[in-house]
Amino acid sequence: MDVLYLKTKPMKTYSLLIIAIILHISGVNAQTPEERIVTLGITLPEVSQPVANYVKWRRVDNLLFLAGAGADVKGKLGKDLTIEEGYEAARLTGINILATLKLATGDLSKIKQFVKVHGMVNSSPDFYDQPKVINGFSDLIVSVFGEKGKHARAAVGHATLPFNTAVEIEVIVELEE
Repeated sequence: MDVLYLKTKPMKTYSLLIIAIILHISGVNAQTPEERIVTLGITLPEVSQPVANYVKWRRVDNLLFLAGAGADVKGKLGKDLTIEEGYEAARLTGINILATLKLATGDLSKIKQFVKVHGMVNSSPDFYDQPKVINGFSDLIVSVFGEKGKHARAAVGHATLPFNTAVEIEVIVELEE
């Protein structure tokens, strides 16, 4: 009996390893968004108060609409800032949005999917690379949420943004029921 057990134990271990790999690949054993944030070395900031007469978010049924958010990066793309600096501004804006989403939901795992992103870029008249700038946000969100982070998006230039902010982003997410 012991000999039979010793012969089958490696096969059982091998089978369990294969099952674990399949579950990992299928996403069953995937990290939560908050675990991915830690893995990426990101610390979520405190959520600031609105600067005017509005709220940071509004929930309607299972949709969560976030007000426009930015980061403390000032200037106009194509004049004061490079595409790389704009990309980083969009990424920092994404970190601020993650903090707001965490506050609004209590748990980022409650986000079923990102639906729509509206990226606004403070642009000089001859700057045409707004999508490359807003990729800073999109790349971050997909790295945190995987497939759930993929979204419909607009990336548009504006002559100016409030407080000379380089980037402002609005988000709509669908929440788990």
